[in-house]
Amino acid sequence: MQNLRLLNEATDTPQQYPENQQNTYMKVAFIVNKFPALSETFILNQITGLIDNGHDVDIFANFVSDDSKIHADVKKYNLIDKTYYFHIPNTRIDRVEYAIKICLENLISHLLSLLKFAKLFQTKNVYQSLNNLFLLKPFLNKQYDIIHCHFGTIGKDYLFLKELLNVKYVTTFHGYDITMVLQKNGINYYNDLMENGDLFLPISDNWKRKLIEMGCGEEKIIVHRMGINTDYFKFQPRRIKHNEKIKLLTIARLAEKKGIKFAIQAVAKVLQKYPNLEYRIAGDGLLMNDLHNLIMNLGVQNKISLLGWMTHSEVQNLMEQAHLFILPSVTSLNGDQEGIPVVLMEAQAVGLPVVSTWHSGISELVVDGKSGFLVPERDVEALAERLQYLIEHPGVWAKMGRCGRNFVEEHYDIKKLNQQLVNIYQNLQIS
Repeated sequence: MQNLRLLNEATDTPQQYPENQQNTYMKVAFIVNKFPALSETFILNQITGLIDNGHDVDIFANFVSDDSKIHADVKKYNLIDKTYYFHIPNTRIDRVEYAIKICLENLISHLLSLLKFAKLFQTKNVYQSLNNLFLLKPFLNKQYDIIHCHFGTIGKDYLFLKELLNVKYVTTFHGYDITMVLQKNGINYYNDLMENGDLFLPISDNWKRKLIEMGCGEEKIIVHRMGINTDYFKFQPRRIKHNEKIKLLTIARLAEKKGIKFAIQAVAKVLQKYPNLEYRIAGDGLLMNDLHNLIMNLGVQNKISLLGWMTHSEVQNLMEQAHLFILPSVTSLNGDQEGIPVVLMEAQAVGLPVVSTWHSGISELVVDGKSGFLVPERDVEALAERLQYLIEHPGVWAKMGRCGRNFVEEHYDIKKLNQQLVNIYQNLQIS
């Protein structure tokens, strides 16, 4: 593990990661829950980045995403043709018949793998063994250098593939998988994964500390952040024209941990003194009706609007028009937390001053007092106060926006991060 230790001794500044002399071709399997998922562009960015770097990537997913809109890169890179969806029959009879079919079809060509599978699961219950056989099926005719699981729950469920396929096994931890899941199942939930996985890539220093608390060896951990392609986001210093409405913006899934109800309440307070505001919220989710009712009850329906889901290009247009960005993330009642919201990277990349919260790894992205402001979770008064300050001091917007853009370019540029990921993979292979 010497090479991994060398990586850990470096900071997460992109230029300080050691580089290999040669960019060796690799075959990588990404395992995710849903694909393509419009809300998980951070995974898509890694996949396309590896392809751009000359590597072969296949995607394995439990489910087809139910998003009605698809990111343009999914079509550009023909990723649906590289995606395999796991099939598990519904009834017991269908499961048995499907299992027999898999074994007969692969008895000669993959006898060794099937024997290893039988040995590995001889003490497991039949139901779990059959399920794992179904999950193994799409891998039988393929070889990979790396299996990369996004989210700890996926890493745990597919760990058996590491031994069967003799492959390096990497897991990225994002947010709910290291908060809500542990609150429900206990801190020892990932013990087997921690012991047998090769490498863990938490997306923040905050999650690295959590993994160490869980008993994961520090030598197996490298903080590898999600990022954005800064070339896609045109920087624009924010200024206000005479008599122009100040446009506030939130882009988020309408879920409890996004804290949008607190943003609505804070903006409603500010509107009492500064009615020349317009607040747009783009996103969809379970809280749509609740947030609509809140807006109506506060009597601000002419000032605050819920726009629903929008494509990446539509989101960019909204960001170009906005003056300030709000995302007051909170820890939900079931323990769910953010990682580092990608949308805050995008907002800062285009030059928007942001108002967010001291939550999870957000302070590793938003520099409080320089690129934006951070306030305590669920503190409507503090949110309103910071928003009011920015409204009263538009002269600081451009400086804050430039600070945010510079920080994202240095620490969250996807091209740099993807090259880091290649280096991490290659050092893992020779460790």
